Amino acid sequence: MPRYLLTVDAGTGSGRCVIFDLDGRQVAMAQREWVPRSLPEYPGSQEFDTEEAWAILSDCIRRAVAAGGIRPEEIAGVTATSMREGMVLYDAEDQVLWACPNLDARATREAEEMIRAGLADEIYRIGGDWVNIIAPPRFWWLRRHRADIYSRIARMSMLSDWVLFRLTGRIVTDPTIGSSSGLFDLTRRTWSQELIERLDLPRGIYPPVFESGTVVGEVMPRAAEATGLRAGTPVVTSGADTQCGLVGVGAITPGSWVVVGGTQWQTAVITDRPLIDPQARPRTLCHAVPGQWMTEGIGFYHGFSTRWFRDAFCQSEVELAHRLGVDPYWVLEKMAEQVPPGSHGLIAIFSDVMVARRWKHAAPSFLQFDVLSPHTSGKKECYRALEENAAYVSYGNYLVLTELAGRSASELVFCGGSSKGFLWPQIMADVYGIPVKVPVVKEATSLGAAMIMGRALGFYSSLEEATAQLVAWERRFDPSPSAHAAYQEHYRRWRAVYPRMLQLVDEGLLAPMWRAPGT
Repeated sequence: MPRYLLTVDAGTGSGRCVIFDLDGRQVAMAQREWVPRSLPEYPGSQEFDTEEAWAILSDCIRRAVAAGGIRPEEIAGVTATSMREGMVLYDAEDQVLWACPNLDARATREAEEMIRAGLADEIYRIGGDWVNIIAPPRFWWLRRHRADIYSRIARMSMLSDWVLFRLTGRIVTDPTIGSSSGLFDLTRRTWSQELIERLDLPRGIYPPVFESGTVVGEVMPRAAEATGLRAGTPVVTSGADTQCGLVGVGAITPGSWVVVGGTQWQTAVITDRPLIDPQARPRTLCHAVPGQWMTEGIGFYHGFSTRWFRDAFCQSEVELAHRLGVDPYWVLEKMAEQVPPGSHGLIAIFSDVMVARRWKHAAPSFLQFDVLSPHTSGKKECYRALEENAAYVSYGNYLVLTELAGRSASELVFCGGSSKGFLWPQIMADVYGIPVKVPVVKEATSLGAAMIMGRALGFYSSLEEATAQLVAWERRFDPSPSAHAAYQEHYRRWRAVYPRMLQLVDEGLLAPMWRAPGT
């Protein structure tokens, strides 16, 4: 009997396959990191190699199935989730013409033109996102720079849609990932013909929309050969990574607050209507639950920043972790645990609080080393300051969301890869001043996708039942009143310092960690 649910995730920093049993236990996982390629002739560009990515995802599927000792016929269904905003374009024979990941930022001129023409405000009003990394400027860029591609566009999809296409041969989308294109009418949860016509974009190329949890096809023989899956296995829509992560921690009712921590961090609140910020700071997308939306502030490159620090400076800690048989990040957190809140005055300048209308980040920096005190101003302080930077960004985004939603959180759910440790969740609790809950299953995105698929296949009568049955909590982190008081002052100082560092970028003296088109 089929008794496993297989999820595929095309993330910003890696591709993975995670398999769950029907009780929500993670049975197996396989993952491979990837890095998008930049084209020197197009500053800010990032390319998504669909053939390489498909080979990686197929390998992850085969390795996860083998690691779990699972027979293909035991897999009840397959679904896919992915980073948002990344898009794929196809020709009339459904061959891939062009693809980019979420952070492709080449369309600077085109985004600026949309801003000057007032089109960016229209997109934000209808679709809930600014023109930084969404589809419209990319279409304009292709029309201007790659007419050979633009003239042949017959279909488009988002990245998780592309995974479903490779499995089934059918191009469809769902509201969660489709709304990240910037071409959705949020209220109607489908493509906005008004925006498509107003922006003079190609007509008739946009896939049909099915809500999350719809069976849209079966694994076709060619995909079965590549992945080792059984041909005919049902394939189900689930959704974008963050929205699936929200489902995976039971955030399926308005008023839920969640931080999904991975390569990027999303600080999100669930609402029963789209929230459109007059100042265009956070963004709003459709939730995976019909009739619900999520508004989020993004923390940028938090996962990449800690990975960079690990690989650049912590070889001895990595070697120690291998000898002990533990995660290297556990060793780094044990090192940073010795440091008090505020990292002995050392400040990390990496991501900034999100303002979509002018989304850019200062040059990555550590400030205020005490060269006379190396034992209190070194590696362990840097690593703690990196984690504090992420918490400050998340907290700043949270304050914006409380203003828009008219409510605050009594507790916070923290999930994703960044929640695996013991120090980062405690720093979050101390910065916010409220309890932080960490789920048993840290891969909340994959679990949420599995829950959505399980309901579609009839294993759960509703998402409420799936939540009650599958979502469990590993630990609760309560804030320290003294640490919270200290962090309020450290956060205030960080918010004052960051704009001064950003000014050096504006003056052309330093290069930003990342800047969005149109900023």
